[in-house]
Amino acid sequence: MASSEPVITCIEDLRLLARRRVPRMFYDYVDCGSWTERTYRANSEALSEIPLRQRVGVPIAGRSLASRMLGEPVSMPVAIAPTGLTGMQHADGEILAARAAERFGVPFTLSTMSICSIEDVAAHTSRPFWFQLYVMKDRAFIERLVARARDAGCSALVVTLDLQIQGQRHKDLKNGLSTPPKPTLRNLLDLATKPRWCLGMLRTRRRSFGNIVGHVDGVTDVSSLAGWVSQQFDPTLSWEDVRWLRSIWTGKLIVKGIMDRDDALAAAESGADAVVVSNHGGRQLDGAPSTIAVLPDIAEAVGRRVEVLFDSGVRSGQDVLKAVALGAKGVLIGRSFLYGLGAMGEAGVTRCLEILHRELDLTMGLCGVTDIQAVDGAILMRRDRPAA
Repeated sequence: MASSEPVITCIEDLRLLARRRVPRMFYDYVDCGSWTERTYRANSEALSEIPLRQRVGVPIAGRSLASRMLGEPVSMPVAIAPTGLTGMQHADGEILAARAAERFGVPFTLSTMSICSIEDVAAHTSRPFWFQLYVMKDRAFIERLVARARDAGCSALVVTLDLQIQGQRHKDLKNGLSTPPKPTLRNLLDLATKPRWCLGMLRTRRRSFGNIVGHVDGVTDVSSLAGWVSQQFDPTLSWEDVRWLRSIWTGKLIVKGIMDRDDALAAAESGADAVVVSNHGGRQLDGAPSTIAVLPDIAEAVGRRVEVLFDSGVRSGQDVLKAVALGAKGVLIGRSFLYGLGAMGEAGVTRCLEILHRELDLTMGLCGVTDIQAVDGAILMRRDRPAA
């Protein structure tokens, strides 16, 4: 008898399956951008429009995708990006994604706004992971959070700078996004069509923000958490705070949210070991350029001083290759792995990584390159060279 499970060939297949299996408010939380979503769409569209230079008659046996990110050996130059509410795409989602990343040999980054805590993930993995930090007004809490990341053995601190204020995402407002879901008639009807998701949530105790609840005075449940978080975005955040974090964190320091060469230079001068060229996946400033449009300029400005990483819009191994060709030392994936997680749990994250690895390997070979570390702009068609 034929299997009822769909054939998964690409990240888009995982997205479509996740849309069927994840409650609407949490699927839309992932698959949306701010305001008109122009920048969200531009990230992927700009990557797809970069033409590759096909080569023939070049030996391409023995290809290698092995590389290093922040000094760590990786099976390919890809890391799992920090994403909030990951544990609402699938029960215990952060733990499952971290385990899949560890087995595959790529870094995993845990978000401050994760459902599973730092300690949860550390207890279920054997290799150091990265921890992403939002610098909130409560600096005493932030200092304790950094200490917890250090105690858990995290090898890198990823400081996100582009959320001093939160961009408006229309779908979240219309869905009444909350954790746990608000028991409106619309949401209850939607949950009734997602039995697999509901069963997973009934089986886990992890349904709130594990890094915050129980670690802040007065925040003991979801209702008190919502009020605290809404007051914690800090418009006074500055490079002075990055220097302060550098003084209390001895591991690798990554600054995420860089879209301008001057900001990249400021990050380097503030003690960052790496920057992530990112517009928060188009979830903050709608109307900002795509990340791939600004990557070459930033890589040229600071690539010899700090490691340049890249995210936003990556949906294929070809996208990874293009980012590396334009100056990135590695790529972070957010929505791609979340689609896999929502679609199939831990196996879906693994399938996502397998898809990217295969697409990256095949494309690199067809471009006449056998080592990912030798990839540069020569694999791309020059804009002044005819495409046909």
